[in-house]
Amino acid sequence: MRKFAIAGAAALAIAATTAVYAQQHSWFHDRMMGHSRMSAEDRAAMADAKIAAVHAGLKLTADQEKLWPPVESAVRDLVKIRIDRAKEREAAANASSDQAQQPDPVTRLRDRADRMAVTATALKKIADAADPLYKTLDDGQKRRLALLTRWHHHEGWRGRFERRMMDGDRDGGPDAERL
Repeated sequence: MRKFAIAGAAALAIAATTAVYAQQHSWFHDRMMGHSRMSAEDRAAMADAKIAAVHAGLKLTADQEKLWPPVESAVRDLVKIRIDRAKEREAAANASSDQAQQPDPVTRLRDRADRMAVTATALKKIADAADPLYKTLDDGQKRRLALLTRWHHHEGWRGRFERRMMDGDRDGGPDAERL
């Protein structure tokens, strides 16, 4: 009888935990995925803040400051690409939810490859612009750069979530830029 009571209590605890999780997940999903979408202005403001944080955190010398503008420009070009894509996804979602108008899988693959090529070009531009500056950074600046840019790479689940929020990709659908 005692074993049945323990098993019953365990089952009840698991069921209660599942119900609470489902309610929290629903609240989280509604709150973060549906009702609090970032506008293009919000995305731009977040990007401005992150760029400014990296710049301020590096504490560049006068000589290094001369190398910063091309880096910032290249980063802003990538941000613009990402914001424009988010706007396109929003417009497409608002225009029609009709499944019949969705492109076929081959077209989606080609479109994704095109988007990836554009992103790759923008990333190469950042790398080319950042290389001269990076070569002048001391060890402390390099360490701070790694910490300050963690949001952009080596991000884990939280960074991917934040990046998708900034891009306006709520469902991780075919337009999500991840594998």
